[in-house]
Amino acid sequence: MTLPTAPVTDRPFVVQLDAFSGPLDLLLHLIREQEIEITDIPIGTVADQFLAAIHALRLNEAAEYLEMAAYLLRIKIQLLLPRPLDEEDWEDPRAELVRRLLEYEQIRELVDWMVRQAGEQADRFPRGMVPEAPELPPPPVLASAEELLRAAERLVELLPARVVHRVVPRPLDTEGATRRIEALLSEREQVALEDLLGEHPTITDIISLLIALLELARVGAIGLSQPTPFGPIVVSRATAHEAA
Repeated sequence: MTLPTAPVTDRPFVVQLDAFSGPLDLLLHLIREQEIEITDIPIGTVADQFLAAIHALRLNEAAEYLEMAAYLLRIKIQLLLPRPLDEEDWEDPRAELVRRLLEYEQIRELVDWMVRQAGEQADRFPRGMVPEAPELPPPPVLASAEELLRAAERLVELLPARVVHRVVPRPLDTEGATRRIEALLSEREQVALEDLLGEHPTITDIISLLIALLELARVGAIGLSQPTPFGPIVVSRATAHEAA
């Protein structure tokens, strides 16, 4: 590793290295060089190596590198403190550093991929290349009126035959449904809608029952309620006050 020389000037101190673009980049380099698992960083070793690296690179006056060094030392001190008796209340001090390193590693991989793609595209499509003109589309197919008429006749022949449905009226039995509702409510104060329908109701039975329920609710003879959203509908007997 070549140590850069820092010229003495009156301008603000600026760090610009070809190998590292910031403290996270240097820290990630140290972790990769030691083949350390990011999720289980030995803070003591990495912190010592980081301090030695910024001293060797003469980065002792770079604020961001000094901030990272202080951050590593704080994590090292927190790990040396005794843990609480309840392990659930203890949070690994390295968690935030691990998250930042993983995010930075993903960004570096994406940047490297974009650089490689740009290089491959530059080699494949050199500057100044004029793309070939696209081929002209084929001329449209023109058909005469007779050809269109014959094509329409063939399509009509392929259509399925019309099916005629016969609608047979079914008489409703609202009176019988009303008697069934009143009979069940005379035995108990409330009844579920499924009990009124029975086991195998027909479409006529369902429509007759619904009309009877609406009519009885309109005159105040019964009450309709749904205790829970999308729950069963309960039909209850109206009190004397409600019926009046």
